[in-house]
Amino acid sequence: MAADHARAPVLEALVDYRRQGRLSFTPPGHKQARGADPEVRAVLGDAVFLGDVPASGGLDDRLTRGRVLERAEQLMADAVHAEHTFFSTCGSSLSVKAAMLSVAGPHEKLLIGRDAHKSVVSGLILSGIEPVWVEPNWDAGRHLAHPPSAEKFEKAFQIHPDAKGALVTSPTPYGSCADLRAIADVCHRRSVPLVVDEAWGAHLPFHPDLPSWAMDAGADICVTSVHKMGSGLEQGSVFHLQDGLVTPELLALRADLLGTTSPSVLLYAGLDGWRRQMALHGERLIGAALGLAREVRSAIEEIDGMHVEGREDFCGPGLADDFDPLPVVIDVQGLGITGFQAADWLREHQLMDMHLSDHRRIGAQLTHADDRGTTGELLAALKDLAHAAPELDPAPPVEVPAPAELRLAQALLPRDTFFGPAENVALSGAAGRIAAEMITPYPPGIPAVLPGERLTEPVLRYLSTGLAAGMNLPDPTDPELGTIRVVVQDTGRKPGTGQTPDTGRTPGGE
Repeated sequence: MAADHARAPVLEALVDYRRQGRLSFTPPGHKQARGADPEVRAVLGDAVFLGDVPASGGLDDRLTRGRVLERAEQLMADAVHAEHTFFSTCGSSLSVKAAMLSVAGPHEKLLIGRDAHKSVVSGLILSGIEPVWVEPNWDAGRHLAHPPSAEKFEKAFQIHPDAKGALVTSPTPYGSCADLRAIADVCHRRSVPLVVDEAWGAHLPFHPDLPSWAMDAGADICVTSVHKMGSGLEQGSVFHLQDGLVTPELLALRADLLGTTSPSVLLYAGLDGWRRQMALHGERLIGAALGLAREVRSAIEEIDGMHVEGREDFCGPGLADDFDPLPVVIDVQGLGITGFQAADWLREHQLMDMHLSDHRRIGAQLTHADDRGTTGELLAALKDLAHAAPELDPAPPVEVPAPAELRLAQALLPRDTFFGPAENVALSGAAGRIAAEMITPYPPGIPAVLPGERLTEPVLRYLSTGLAAGMNLPDPTDPELGTIRVVVQDTGRKPGTGQTPDTGRTPGGE
């Protein structure tokens, strides 16, 4: 029987809940807005509170016999060609941890692209999984990382045949994509699963001109943030599964370990409604966004001092396999300013917020929600930025290391380091010590330093000069980076063995 994508089980159940006029003696305590602070109600509106009901014993009965969530998840799976889908209200930061824990356990190895998000590293710390880092495809000229190639995963598996699976991030926040089919083949020849952190790819299944998405490429688990490129509310995430190497029962068990027992029905409703919107109208909506992106990219390229990075910049031998054009990434170094300066100027003077910023780029994320009105404002603001740039202070230099210097040797397991004895040392004395904390330029949230990695002068200079230039470092113990948290006793031993001295080589042989 064909799925009826005109239905939206969560939204329909909410309508029914209101129609019946149920009286609740359960959480949440605001009791359908009646107890909410009047000023909060004035700002948020009562619709937020009216949709904030318990998932069981509210939206559904106490035994969930209405199968409201189950039916919504089945429709989502059908829409994106997955066999199973799970809704998450804790963002993909939780979903990716559940996916990792369904593939490997404490002291077991997992191959991971080193351009992974900090949520993956948090998963390593919580689980005790031993990472085998696979080097991204570095563009040394643009100082940009693209997803690792299938060949790099193949080489890592040859060195670590006991690895339980692999995890790759695709698309990146910059829009570059991995050859997922080839990486999946590498994994499946060994009968181990591939997890894809596809947080930035919720839209990919809904238009043929976009890069292949994880399930169609043969991945086993895919994690997607619907709130990023879709219409979901913040923290709305899903993870999809192809049954076989990982069972749905196991994935559900791992997710239950981490997830909240009080999920937000508001987030469920956003996920459910977005699936219906995309299943019925996605190709038209995404197609319009792609056409708009082509126009915007061409117009920005005409602004002196700006370059829009596209397929010719991102794709090719040793770079990315494919490219998503909706994250419009703009190199502003021709204006003599940093991306940090550009983003700050646009926010202050144009009331406009950028998706990401780094030492030379800003990113403007386009979605199906944009039109010529919003992109017209974007183009006008960028032209104003180009005119204002000569009057801005000289761009503070950021000393970005070469790729070989940017990677740090993993000396100890992230979990052992994070929970082990640590001390704070001055930045000037941190080189050679083993970091006991993450240090992550954000956005996009890819750690430059992980717990257990041996610090070096080039990376410390990169972080200190980046901080001075406006880089956001939200996670170190000392946000001013005067000190860094390091291991008290540097054992100098490789992760998991306690025997082999640290040679300074990158795990995985990359």
